Amino acid sequence: MTQTYLTLNDGHRIPQFGLGVYQIDGDAATEQAVAAALKLGYRHIDTAHAYQNERGVGAAVKKSGLNRDEIWLTSKLWPSDYGLEKTPVAIDKMLTRLDTDYIDLLLLHQQFGDYVGAWQAMEQAVKAGKVRSIGLSNFDGDRLDKILTIATIKPAVMQVELHPYFQQRPLKAKLAPYGTKMESWYPLGHGDAGLINEPIFTELGRKYGKSNVQVMLRWHLQSGTIVFPKTTNPDHLRANFDVFDFSLTPAEMAKIDVLDGTKRYYHVSLAQAEQQFGAWVPAD
Repeated sequence: MTQTYLTLNDGHRIPQFGLGVYQIDGDAATEQAVAAALKLGYRHIDTAHAYQNERGVGAAVKKSGLNRDEIWLTSKLWPSDYGLEKTPVAIDKMLTRLDTDYIDLLLLHQQFGDYVGAWQAMEQAVKAGKVRSIGLSNFDGDRLDKILTIATIKPAVMQVELHPYFQQRPLKAKLAPYGTKMESWYPLGHGDAGLINEPIFTELGRKYGKSNVQVMLRWHLQSGTIVFPKTTNPDHLRANFDVFDFSLTPAEMAKIDVLDGTKRYYHVSLAQAEQQFGAWVPAD
């Protein structure tokens, strides 16, 4: 079983497959899940201040016995921490919660608040060695254009909803000139049985002796997407990672590609997101 890596536009190599800890409740459960993943060979963990479980991630990494440079840690700043003055303080607090000297990848989590000031502060954090790579989550339209215009360090990744039903082709094309890699949340379509049980996945699963989910995750990897499906189930944790011993043919990839445009699962507008989340301040 061999993890695959992608080289980002800043030269850093990111493990293409990881564990996401969104909606893992509390530091103890998070530490347990991350520890199990690291034992299986996972080397990429995706968390966020908003998930309220960074301490659990940091504890698992610290106790793993692995060298820090073997593990890729991603976290995300919430809009309440955006701003030229606020963001440096927030990054220092994040380093404390994660119990680490640096963050491999730091993202802006949402496209509202003082995201310009936050981006400029993240660039300074890169220069200071506190952060290695920086990127965006859930940005599009004019606000993405604004970052691309003012950035002296272009986004290394863009993390968005991305799966066979919603492949983000226009966004990929827009970001391609910058070398920005795509990261997927909802890589399995929010667990939609309709997507998972698409006949093409069943057919290819039989051919390769894999589950439908494993075929879908393989499609992501061969599409150049970075994925980190969340699970606390030990069997799923093991099975999700067992996708490096087979490859889909170009014709098989194309059969999956035609599913694009079927549906997306997250339908909250920017105005709704700002109204829903704008006043929320995650605890430190």
